[in-house]
Amino acid sequence: MRKRTFTLEPPPFGLIFLMAVTVANSASQTGMKRMRGIFQARAGYVILSSCAAALIAACSIFAGRTQAADSPAAKQPVLVELFTSEGCSSCPPADALLELLDHEQPVPGARVVVLSEHVDYWDHEGWRDPFSSPEITARQDFYVSRFSQDSAYTPEAVIDGARGLTGNDRRGLVSAIQEAAQKPKIEIAIANATVNGKSVEATVTAGTHPRTDLYAVLADDHDESSVSRGENSGKHLEHVAVVRVIEKIGSLNDELSKQIHVALPGHAQAKMRLVVFAQERGTGHILGVAEATFSDTGSLPQQQAQSSRPQ
Repeated sequence: MRKRTFTLEPPPFGLIFLMAVTVANSASQTGMKRMRGIFQARAGYVILSSCAAALIAACSIFAGRTQAADSPAAKQPVLVELFTSEGCSSCPPADALLELLDHEQPVPGARVVVLSEHVDYWDHEGWRDPFSSPEITARQDFYVSRFSQDSAYTPEAVIDGARGLTGNDRRGLVSAIQEAAQKPKIEIAIANATVNGKSVEATVTAGTHPRTDLYAVLADDHDESSVSRGENSGKHLEHVAVVRVIEKIGSLNDELSKQIHVALPGHAQAKMRLVVFAQERGTGHILGVAEATFSDTGSLPQQQAQSSRPQ
């Protein structure tokens, strides 16, 4: 039985050439696709890398601007006066909020300078506030008239002499401080605050502004009381920047640079604050403020709040 056989003959030359061209073209197209893919991938990588670099640069610039805005030199000083009393049961939360504003400085762009001002009209309610004074009550009465309020109340916070609100209203205080920090201020600076005998000496410089007076305040850095009578009976209360002395030291009709002497209060604390502020007559607006800390052993590293002069 004969099996059928197949003879393999070489294909014609033309077919071989066509197949070679086809394979070569296919390889070329595949190579080009791969090359395009590589170029596209590399181009995409370059574009992506460029975008990432730009984003990082933008973030760095933004972060730099944020840090610059929050740097001490860039912060605008804002004075917060809290009218309070140890005989007022609503006041301890406001006292605590004032301490938080002082220690944490939570308002971006603002350097909050605080004063705890104890009024005396609660002293007949069973507890006499040891830090109260009629001068502070008179100061609040000025604001009561200025803001057209029905009467004085505690706790009341006055922001830069321009706005009064409830002293334990955290959101309201932060908003008012932010608004006040947007306004230009008179430049005020305190240097070399030291205790000399029974007075505090310092060099104060300030810009000029018509119908504006300059005041110096001596405040205890920190005070405490254990209240035994009245609305806060049984409570241990703490206060920061308690005003002990406030006096007018000059006017700003011309630029001022002078050595000031402020008498220390009786039973002065070892660590105190000197706050100097400019207040416009009539409006009561605070146009500038600076602060320095000192002790009875000499000046301490001072935290001064100052800002640019209004245009």
